[in-house]
Amino acid sequence: QVRPVESGGGLVQAGGSLRLSCAASGRVFNNNAMKWYRQAPGKEREWVATITRIGTTDYADSVKGRFTISRDNAKNTLYLQINSLNSEDTAVYYCAAVPRFHSWGQGTQVTVSS
Repeated sequence: QVRPVESGGGLVQAGGSLRLSCAASGRVFNNNAMKWYRQAPGKEREWVATITRIGTTDYADSVKGRFTISRDNAKNTLYLQINSLNSEDTAVYYCAAVPRFHSWGQGTQVTVSS
């Protein structure tokens, strides 16, 4: 199983928080930087955040200061802490290795209600 498995999404009120998880095989996770992406209804998939093997992070301007990417290398798991959610954060969230040599996972749906 190479495809990552995302989880943790749900329906949340504006201003709320969620913690997304991405479980990946060692082949996907080990020695690779990892990224979170999201795809809103009717829009293309967009990059959200990146974390290197050693924990260096980078974020899209639209989420900077609200989202935090992290990883647990012992568990082959990637996380995305999402705070101060707003309606523009409604999307399906995906994780991927860098470069992405695997199929996309099913994603996890985040829906923000106003």
